[in-house]
Amino acid sequence: MTVKQLTVEDELQTMVGQDEALLLKHSLTCPISDEAKKQFEKFTEESDIPAYIIHIQENRELSNLIAEQFDIKHESPQVFYFKNGQVEFHASHWDVTAKKLTEVTQ
Repeated sequence: MTVKQLTVEDELQTMVGQDEALLLKHSLTCPISDEAKKQFEKFTEESDIPAYIIHIQENRELSNLIAEQFDIKHESPQVFYFKNGQVEFHASHWDVTAKKLTEVTQ
C-alpha cells in the first residue's frame, strides 16, 4: 500500500476516523528514523492497512498535536497503530519493526 504524507490537521483527523491506520513520525535527519522508515515501508508493502507518514521537521505542529490528542509522549521515530479512532499500539526507535507491526495488526 502507498504511504501518504500528512501535512495538515484535517488529514490527521480523517486518518484517525478510519477503521484502522498506521502512522510513522519520521525525522528526515536521523539514521535510526531512516531504519524505522525502511521497516515501516517493508510492512506496508504487504499490508492493506492505510499507511501515513509525518515528516517531523516539516510538520512539527501536527506531530505535537498527536502527542497532545492521544497523551503519548513525542518520540522520533515513532509508529502508531490506530483502530476505531484509538491508538492500539505505539513504539519508537529500534522497536519499530515490520515483524512487530505484523504481530500487532493481526
